[in-house]
Amino acid sequence: MPLPRAFARINRRVSNPVLGVPARVAPCFGIVIHRGRKSGREYRSPVMVFERDGGYRIALTYGRDVDWLKNIRAAGRFELETRGRTVTLTDPVVGHDASASWAPPLVRQVLVGLNAEDYVQARRAD
Repeated sequence: MPLPRAFARINRRVSNPVLGVPARVAPCFGIVIHRGRKSGREYRSPVMVFERDGGYRIALTYGRDVDWLKNIRAAGRFELETRGRTVTLTDPVVGHDASASWAPPLVRQVLVGLNAEDYVQARRAD
């Protein structure tokens, strides 16, 4: 099972604002910029992200039932800040890989330890 939802609520209020700055430029991290499905408000969610298969793959460390994932799937596109640049991504698709074989070796161990078996694959918008 991925990280507990209570932990996600704490992160949303406390850790995410602090992690936002380094996540924009640090390797393996990024910020998903998305709009609320109902509110239309812009949100920024720190994530673990990797360039993969001609697009980007984002680890779902809290599982599939997170608001940012619902928002990007409903919109069909979103922006990602990573390594100091912003890219527009489209066609987010959820995948499953219990071994996290797509991630670099050290990150793979962390993801397996967290039981983060799911990911989102998205491609660059043309």
